[in-house]
This record gives sequence, structure tokens and C-alpha cells, in this order.
Amino acid sequence: MTRFALIFVWLMAVTAGAAQASCPSLLNHRFARLQDGAPQSLCEFQNKVLLVVNTASFCGFTPQYEGLEKLYAEKKNDGLVILGFPSNDFNQETGTNKQVAELCFNTYGVAFPMFEKTVVRGEQANGFYQALRQASGTAPLWNFHKYLVSRDGTRVQSFNSLNSPDGRALRRAIEAELAKP
Repeated sequence: MTRFALIFVWLMAVTAGAAQASCPSLLNHRFARLQDGAPQSLCEFQNKVLLVVNTASFCGFTPQYEGLEKLYAEKKNDGLVILGFPSNDFNQETGTNKQVAELCFNTYGVAFPMFEKTVVRGEQANGFYQALRQASGTAPLWNFHKYLVSRDGTRVQSFNSLNSPDGRALRRAIEAELAKP
């Protein structure tokens, strides 16, 4: 390897390390994407307002996918990202990741980031959901529980499943977070 190539590799490593170091601890997690199983760091979403939702295919709240997609399309250019985490914690997501993906992408036209099935409740919850629970003081009580995360990753608000994506309380909270630098 030439001296230039070694310097280039070193600079890339330092830059990647600096980006990871600046990532809020809440977002310092990686998950496999539902679309293709490729790992994705949540640090890629830093400086965005996040709406994190645990989802399920066979739930009375499943039609909220439509509202979530509409909200995402409306607000993504303002800095909102919706992150979907399918979970069988409430026995309503029994399919494979492929089946979940078909429902999300083909039936509901979901374009926001979705991740492979995971655990979101209790001691077995993934580290991200444990951090959301700790930051908000609330664990998901059912499918389509929502967490609103500030751009800097330091504030987390919790919204139960009854708060639909077009509901007034959730919309006001999202607008308030998007208005902050």
C-alpha cells in the first residue's frame, strides 16, 4: 500500500470514529433492516426527530401503518424519521421477516425505515428499547406504542397506541420538536 493510501485509510478510520463518538448514546445501536437484512446504525439518524414505533401485522392498530406513512411523507423533509420495529411481544407478529416486509411494503406502501423483528418489552428488550423505556419512564403497553425522540437524542416522549399518527397530541409534539434547532 502506498503512503497516500495508508494516510487515506487512517483518515477514513478517524472520521468514522469521530462520527460514532458524536452519536447520542441513545442512538448508538445497530439493527438489521427489514428490506434486506443489512445492518444499519441508528447513528445515521442523529440530528433528526425520530418517531419510534413497535409494530405488528395482526393487530387492531395495524392500519396505523397508513397514517405513519402519510406522516412520514409529509414531514420527512422537515427532519422527521419514523423507525418501525416489528415485535411479537404481544403475540400479533407471528410471521417471518419476509412476511412482515411484504405486508409493510406491498400492502401499506411503507417507505420509512423498518427493522427486523425484535423484542421491545421486559428484560429481553433490545438495548434501544431499554434506553427508550428508561428515558421516558414507560415501556410499550401494546403494539404501535410511539416514542418521540428529540434531534439531540436527549428527550424522549411516550405515546400509547391510542395516539394515532394524525392525532392532535402527537402532531403537536412532533411540530414542537421539529421547530427546535
